[in-house]
Amino acid sequence: MMNTSQGAASGDITLSTMIDAVAKEKGIDRKVLVETVEQAILKAAQNAFGEDRELEAKFSEETGQVDLFMYMTVVEGEVTRPGSEITLTEATKAGLEAEVGEELGFQIFYLPKDLEKARQQDRDFGKILKIEMQRAQFGRIAAQAAKQVLIQRLRDAERDLVYNEYKDRKGELIRGIVRRFERGNNIIVDLGRTEAVLPYREQTPRETYRAGDRIVAFVKEIDRKGPGPQIILSRGDARLVEKLFEAEVPEIYEGIVQVKAVAREPGARTKIAVASRDNDVDPVGACVGMKGSRVQAVVQELRGEKIDIVPWDKDPARFVCAAIQPAEVHKVILDEADGRMELVVPDEKLSLAIGRKGQNVRLAAQLTGWKLDIISESKFRTMEDEAVSALQQIGGVGEPVAKSMYRLGFRSVEEVAEASPEELTGIPGLGGVEAAERVKRAAEAALETQRDQKLRDAMAAGGFGPRDRLMFVRGVNDKAAEVLEQHGYKTPEAIVAEAEDKLALKTSLGIKRARAIRQGAEALIEAEKRIGQEKRGEGA
Repeated sequence: MMNTSQGAASGDITLSTMIDAVAKEKGIDRKVLVETVEQAILKAAQNAFGEDRELEAKFSEETGQVDLFMYMTVVEGEVTRPGSEITLTEATKAGLEAEVGEELGFQIFYLPKDLEKARQQDRDFGKILKIEMQRAQFGRIAAQAAKQVLIQRLRDAERDLVYNEYKDRKGELIRGIVRRFERGNNIIVDLGRTEAVLPYREQTPRETYRAGDRIVAFVKEIDRKGPGPQIILSRGDARLVEKLFEAEVPEIYEGIVQVKAVAREPGARTKIAVASRDNDVDPVGACVGMKGSRVQAVVQELRGEKIDIVPWDKDPARFVCAAIQPAEVHKVILDEADGRMELVVPDEKLSLAIGRKGQNVRLAAQLTGWKLDIISESKFRTMEDEAVSALQQIGGVGEPVAKSMYRLGFRSVEEVAEASPEELTGIPGLGGVEAAERVKRAAEAALETQRDQKLRDAMAAGGFGPRDRLMFVRGVNDKAAEVLEQHGYKTPEAIVAEAEDKLALKTSLGIKRARAIRQGAEALIEAEKRIGQEKRGEGA
């Protein structure tokens, strides 16, 4: 059956011309809009005629309207699906030549053009679609539902366009204009074709904006699924500083100078480490620029935030010394196993090295990845004297050897006891392997004496907690105690009850360390028994 409706007069705002206009304005593929209109009409028809009917909506380029078809299967006898089947008898009465099993298509005709005038005068895409619904007798509720489907599909299409346009700009700088402020103090930024959001958590303290202000921000995330603006900006991210330097320093953009690390406390201070791939190019000088022009441009963009440009060095000690500037470092003590450094600075430079509220040392630690302890020279000398005095308690160790031990990193009797004879032979003035073995045994004896005395004092004071008791186990430090507790070994008895191999496997401490800890736990239990017996003997 044919559609009897006529095309709109020349110059009318038809659905077809409106689709063309929206496709051009929004940059959405015309095919997507056509499919959306067809889906909206079909949805409205299903709401009006029932979900059980087999319906098809098809946009006609000739008429600029959507033609609606209903399909029914010819059956013989009783109809089991009223909305989708028609009997052969009914089809014959209607003058249709059909056979059983054949599928017939009926076009649902539009009403006469009683709404043509309103359609021609209205230029809203959604309203025109709604009029199309009404002309097809789908009803006001069905038409409104179809309009909502269309609006949602347009929004989805626009979000897809924005995502495809900006997905490759994640991690870049972007410029926009502050448009408005939302609840939670989020800032909505106009980027031209779309809007972005600068969340309050990504803003820099002490920075304020007004509507109309220009803003440069870092594209932190492209959120495709979330509601509202899907481009998330940041002014507090450390990578913003890196990108600002890249924009100001051609050597960074060209790859001659590399930004190795950035540590930042937004609004206050930033440390940036740079290195050069060309020996003839000074990385710090390139970033500073002539008379400080380049770094000042970055500082100005960051509203006066202080910036320290640090030369990167593959030697961690040198890198840390550069990162702690402007304070000077007289001595560096490394603990590679724990990733820690002790920096000895002049007494008068201690506050400068630490910085206001610890800011300088905190940023230096972030920049280098090392845990940093700042010690004044006077305190270091005191610590050295105490450590040397403690090492001299080991039988066979005099002051010169104790000082040599200290310079090589031995800070306590425990460290000497846990060292191998091979490690001890490298100490100047100690002697050969035999002497090293004697010193090791003497350290173990001295350590045992110290432990016994501490254990006696603790038991005399009325006992101690589970963690304190674990710390008395030979070979257990804070880190090992934490690992043991996490895996259920909260007492020496629990450690002794476990086999060495299982203890090593569960804690990942290694078989050698697990064996030593288990032996230490056994020794502690025996020591506690012995001290307890001695106390009972004294009381008898």
